[in-house]
Amino acid sequence: MFPTWSIVLIIILVILIAAIVVLYFLGKRAQKKQAEQQEQIEAYKQNVSMLIIDKKRMKLKESGLPQAVIDSTPKLMRRAKLPIVKAKVGPQVMTLVADEKIFDSIPVKKEVKAVVSGIYITSVKGLHGKTQVVETKKKGRFKQALEKAQEKAGVKQVK
Repeated sequence: MFPTWSIVLIIILVILIAAIVVLYFLGKRAQKKQAEQQEQIEAYKQNVSMLIIDKKRMKLKESGLPQAVIDSTPKLMRRAKLPIVKAKVGPQVMTLVADEKIFDSIPVKKEVKAVVSGIYITSVKGLHGKTQVVETKKKGRFKQALEKAQEKAGVKQVK
């Protein structure tokens, strides 16, 4: 009655529709979790004055965060690099996790007023003077090699 290729196409179509439905419901659940986490961050936030010592993107195990924090993170996130900030808060040096959006705007070796929720820095304001947004744009290997060669040759770059 039906050719075999049409049966195969129908089966593939049913599988694709089922996958879309599953992804839809998983997305809704993840969105609810994110909203709950944002509410918790808002509930526990407090203003703190701190001296930023260092900031880097590093893996969770290398970051120096407490073992309880490392154990409570999902296994997939343990391999990802996080924006880690070492700061002196009062008399003690702490390792904190910065929000990805504000990581580039955190000044190093400056005193700042930060909004902190647990070990998570959500926003930063300069305490003395203005904070400078440092824009670091990654360059490809070819562009770096080209700039080195131009520098050797003594060619001035026009931007």
